[in-house]
Amino acid sequence: MKAPGLCLTLAGLLLAFGAADLSAAPQTKYPTAPLVAPPVLIQAGKFIAATNATIPPYQYVDPQGRLQGLRIELGSEIARRLGLQMEWVNIEFAAHIPGLQARRWDASITGMFYTPERARLLYMLLYELQAISISVPRGNPQRITSTRDLAGKRVAVEIGGYEERNIRRINAEQVAAGLPSMDIRVFTTFADAYQALRAGQVDAVVAVDATAKFYQDRGDFDRAVSGIAGSPATLAFRSKELALTVLRIMNQMRRDGFYQQLFDRYGVTKWPAPLFELRGPDL
Repeated sequence: MKAPGLCLTLAGLLLAFGAADLSAAPQTKYPTAPLVAPPVLIQAGKFIAATNATIPPYQYVDPQGRLQGLRIELGSEIARRLGLQMEWVNIEFAAHIPGLQARRWDASITGMFYTPERARLLYMLLYELQAISISVPRGNPQRITSTRDLAGKRVAVEIGGYEERNIRRINAEQVAAGLPSMDIRVFTTFADAYQALRAGQVDAVVAVDATAKFYQDRGDFDRAVSGIAGSPATLAFRSKELALTVLRIMNQMRRDGFYQQLFDRYGVTKWPAPLFELRGPDL
């Protein structure tokens, strides 16, 4: 259920900001001059975005040291349609929200899960559906088929994210129901968590669905359970004006087919509504 007063669709923008605001959206994909500038941006001419490139196929570093993945392509296309140069900051997820608040970057492009608490701090553009999975060693030797089977097991998760919050919530509910507690171990990145699984230091990893599927398709691990705690994933912004501008661009991408083609190519679940949503402190 949507929190009252927090949701703002494009239709809502027509009412809140007037039709003239939307008519100012760029008529061509790539403007000849920047659409935004300081103080909306940290630095003139640049769109600076944080990502945590340890979550294939969304964002990762290839063997040549280059950033790749769905969100890297999406962020770079947003920058082009803003008329800006893209600048990435590859940093652990736990630093993303503090970095936005401290004006270290303009956006977090990592598929941050939506929560009402975060929307009281940031402007969050809902653009994707995501859930979490349980990854296990090949063959699923401990026969894990539900979160109840994680009781008493060593469970790895990236620190500070939706996945950690939900596995701790699930664990607390199961302990209250009389099951043994999970041994939840947090790691700086998902890459570290999966390395611990590979080394036998943990019994399972809790990660986003597409990442667990990526490792399963590659033959590294099995995805024992998927579709847990489904929620919108978001792009997060410090500036309301920048968020509104990107909202217009994202809806433009949907109209011209870029969004659909990108998500289909990566096999990621698209946002089901015809328009994207923006939520934030005063929306």
